[in-house]
Amino acid sequence: MRLLLRGGRIIDPSQQLDDQMDLLIEGKAIAGLGKDLTRAGGESDLTILELEGKLVVPGLIDMHTHLREPGFEYKETVRTGSLAAAAGGFTSIACMPNTDPVNDNRSVTEFILRKAKECGVVNVYPVAALSKSSEGAVITEFADLRDAGAVAFSDDGKSVMNSGLVRRALEYAHTLGMPVISHCEDMDLAAGGAANEGAVATRLGLRGIPNIAEDLMVGRDIGIAEYTGTAIHIAHVSTAGAVRLIREAKKRDVKVTAEAAPHHFTLTDEALQDYDTNAKVNPPLRTLADVNAVREGLKDGTLDAIASDHAPHSTLEKDVEFDYAANGMIGLETSLALSLRLVEEGVLTLNQLVARMSTNPARILKIPRGTLQVGADADVTVIDPNEGWTVDARTFQSRSKNTPFNGWRLRGRALVTIVGGDIKYRAR
Repeated sequence: MRLLLRGGRIIDPSQQLDDQMDLLIEGKAIAGLGKDLTRAGGESDLTILELEGKLVVPGLIDMHTHLREPGFEYKETVRTGSLAAAAGGFTSIACMPNTDPVNDNRSVTEFILRKAKECGVVNVYPVAALSKSSEGAVITEFADLRDAGAVAFSDDGKSVMNSGLVRRALEYAHTLGMPVISHCEDMDLAAGGAANEGAVATRLGLRGIPNIAEDLMVGRDIGIAEYTGTAIHIAHVSTAGAVRLIREAKKRDVKVTAEAAPHHFTLTDEALQDYDTNAKVNPPLRTLADVNAVREGLKDGTLDAIASDHAPHSTLEKDVEFDYAANGMIGLETSLALSLRLVEEGVLTLNQLVARMSTNPARILKIPRGTLQVGADADVTVIDPNEGWTVDARTFQSRSKNTPFNGWRLRGRALVTIVGGDIKYRAR
């Protein structure tokens, strides 16, 4: 198959490229970039997409997704999550290990990869558990999990309170050249909390989760990484204190990277005022000062990546009293549009946005994606930055519908998602 994307604005931070030109795909690879590519080769046996006014970027990568399979297929499956990813413009997703059974062994990793291959929608990269059953007591078999296809290690959803285990994990992963992704939360300080500790939680009568619960663990993990000379990636940063700690660590050349989720730079804890359980997440929505700090962290590069933290739940977990509701919201199909708001508001340039949603996640996960270089796999996202649309969760590909953005009017969305040279999603 030969596919020509003609006349779009190509933005590729990996090549410092931002220009209107053509992109040619032959088979599964990118075959050419340039002006008027068809003049030399002709247009026989060629499918052409006219994309003037559209953005053509390296396939978006979501490095923090929950697919729920195996064990919680009533919430999401590898297939429905992959379809949601493609509809959101993502060509690759990294899925967290909190399944049932936990992805702490070769058989579960291989099961996920087999399911992903069967549905054949997007590239799926399993993140394996750091500890057995994600209980924070015994480290998993990193080398065996790597050989099975895992790309990183994390007990996401559960903070590893055992500092000795974190040190061993960082050192072990370092020998394999693989990242450790840390969910930073002091479980003792956060115990029983349902919302950010502050005025909103007090007004609503909800038990609070203080910022220091995140800040302490970010500081600890940075300290261990600095002491051992290894790398650490901090997931879903939500506090001003955590942003400051990461910024200061980077100035000392500590090998730390970090991500932010769209809900943490879009919403404050005021979104909880009607006890909307769809806005209950972990870490919780914070104050305006925290939101502004996260936005500034994305702007100055302290926070390297934007990741959805797509966390599907059914009505069984969400249509209950706030204290008992599960944490998490879906995000794959709203992440791009919410992130484009940062461009509209002058927080990021388009080039910076693409870097944080494609090039940088590929670098952190050490996967061969996030580029439009000739010869690279043809993973491409075409974006219409001007299309206005209204969020309607009933139309989403995700099996769950738990989003606080339902009814929001957004601008910008994926028009075409191409994976390995094949069109996997087309809006129209």
